[in-house]
Amino acid sequence: MSPLKDLLVIDFSTLLPGPLASLMLVEAGANVIKIERPDGGDAMRAYEPVVAGESLLFAMLNRGKQSIALDLKTSEALETLWPLIEKADVVIEQFRPGVMDRLGLGYEAMAKRNPRLVYCSITGWGQTGPKAGKAGHDLNFQAEAGLLGMSAERDGAPVLPSFLAGDIAGGALPAVINLLLALRQRDVSGHGSHIDVAMTDNLFGYLSWGLSAGFSGRGWPIAGADLTTGGSQRYQIFRTADDRFLAAAPIEDKFWSEFVEIIGLPASLREASAPATETIAAIAERIGRKTAAEWRSLFDELDVCCSIVSTLEEAVADHHVTERGLFSDKLEAGEVKLPALPVPIAPIFRTRPECFSAPRLGEAAARYAHA
Repeated sequence: MSPLKDLLVIDFSTLLPGPLASLMLVEAGANVIKIERPDGGDAMRAYEPVVAGESLLFAMLNRGKQSIALDLKTSEALETLWPLIEKADVVIEQFRPGVMDRLGLGYEAMAKRNPRLVYCSITGWGQTGPKAGKAGHDLNFQAEAGLLGMSAERDGAPVLPSFLAGDIAGGALPAVINLLLALRQRDVSGHGSHIDVAMTDNLFGYLSWGLSAGFSGRGWPIAGADLTTGGSQRYQIFRTADDRFLAAAPIEDKFWSEFVEIIGLPASLREASAPATETIAAIAERIGRKTAAEWRSLFDELDVCCSIVSTLEEAVADHHVTERGLFSDKLEAGEVKLPALPVPIAPIFRTRPECFSAPRLGEAAARYAHA
């Protein structure tokens, strides 16, 4: 059974956070109607790669949804929307605070017509506070939450992150978690609620290691100086002889003992009292003697928490990933079929049509013209 089979979601969001959240709801069976601008729709529709006029990125994030194109500043848009909102279970929006209110589509206006509605607002800094109206993107959220400052090179310069932690871990995932909680609460109370998802706020929840150190009085974490930021010999990335990289995380003693034995680290550097910088340099020199393939053949059969850093292409083709069928669902985009984006919804809850597709802009307008 798809647990969200009877759920109607009206999604006003664009780009990544909101669309990824509503995609997860689609995967669990929800009916998602995407509200888009008539002049081009969601900006993600123009993002590369584009095949046969369709953005594959847009298709991955919006498969299984329906699209209605509306100019939200017109009375005609409201005439179309109100019948849908009155039947909806969930609304998702990610405009800056106040925008939906000015359009006549804020939580208070919707709740008057549909008291059971769960309304989710996703923003960078939340609905209140001095920064509530500030513009920003993922890099800004990571920077201001202190996350970016903890991921730096040895010269102290932060590394540009490839993972959009603010949008996904701070936005999409908390949105889904809180929507499900709000729906459960509604089952008990009969009333909906307004959920304030602040992406920067939510990033602090992933920084327990650094926060515990700072709040304890031991000192706030410094990039390159702590266990998981480069200061420990037991949590490092080393270059191999063929310019690949080994990610070594033998933190616990049982893993560390096996690791240093395999690489032949001198006994004087195996103890916790040995200078970290000297030990790191010695390990780096030894890892640099063999190729990635040679190290993989040694470490793959052992329990030492060591991995060769994969390219994305290699990761997708990994035998473990293929055996678990992570990319078995297919997506139809333009004239091509490709693997669908995996989402963190357990397979027992997911809807599994033979092939997914993303909606054409405004294709569902006639279906809901007299909703």
